[in-house]
Amino acid sequence: MDIRALLMGLAFALMWSSAFTSARIIVSEAPPLSALALRFLISGLIAVAIAHAVGQNWQLTRGQWLATIVFGICQNALYLGLNFVAMQTIEASLAAIIASTMPLLVAMVGWIIFREKMPPVGIIGLFAGVAGVVLIMGARLQGDVHLFGIMLCFIGVVSLTLATLAVRGASSGGNILMIVGLQMLIGSVCLAIPAVSFETVNIDLSWRLIAAFTYTTFIPGLAATIVWFQLVRRIGAVKAATFHFLNPFLGVAIAAVFLNESLRWLDILGVAIIAGGILAVQLSKQTSARQ
Repeated sequence: MDIRALLMGLAFALMWSSAFTSARIIVSEAPPLSALALRFLISGLIAVAIAHAVGQNWQLTRGQWLATIVFGICQNALYLGLNFVAMQTIEASLAAIIASTMPLLVAMVGWIIFREKMPPVGIIGLFAGVAGVVLIMGARLQGDVHLFGIMLCFIGVVSLTLATLAVRGASSGGNILMIVGLQMLIGSVCLAIPAVSFETVNIDLSWRLIAAFTYTTFIPGLAATIVWFQLVRRIGAVKAATFHFLNPFLGVAIAAVFLNESLRWLDILGVAIIAGGILAVQLSKQTSARQ
């Protein structure tokens, strides 16, 4: 892995992890589904326009359309929609920790259900990751925590896990930026329906809300996606996924710095265990890929 790939991976992890803090600011001052639908509408239109400008088109393969629709619904509408609603009642750090378990869930389902080979270090990583989550949840549930918000986050990450398993490899074949833009527009439409049905739009346009919305739209929304696909193209999906082990650390740290969220020693220990588990699983995948 060269220095450029390393910097790209670090940048992606930082941008992805920061999205929970900016989202927490947004949902504290605006209706969550309406704000997210608008964010995806803006990001999607920009991505499609850029894709068209660089020569990409709407002529996708059947597999690409499958990936576009499934991820538009499961990732953008369900996963992020549920997380935005949940962060009205739970801390950004807790949402980031739960979301960070996605690589572990993907590996676990692949190992148990699809009978994929998993080296011993990967199995140890899976159990370590689960132990880390249990440790953090046990400590948080003893305090003042909203169980409904936690449940929404877990449903969201499970939906993203199932979508990831359902369309593995379906997005190959080019037109990546166009696919990303269309996914966002599909998510926007899906979120707009419950937003119009259930939310009352009452927004106080404070500088915090404007800054957080702008940042979320262009940095985690567009820039992180573009960097991720460039990283995958440069070093491959398996190696790129190794950077996910940084997400629990960064998600908790950024929330503590910008939102003054409490940082308990059990949180630090649990996050370290989860990160180690994710790293072990991803390294075991690299080993299996070379064999």
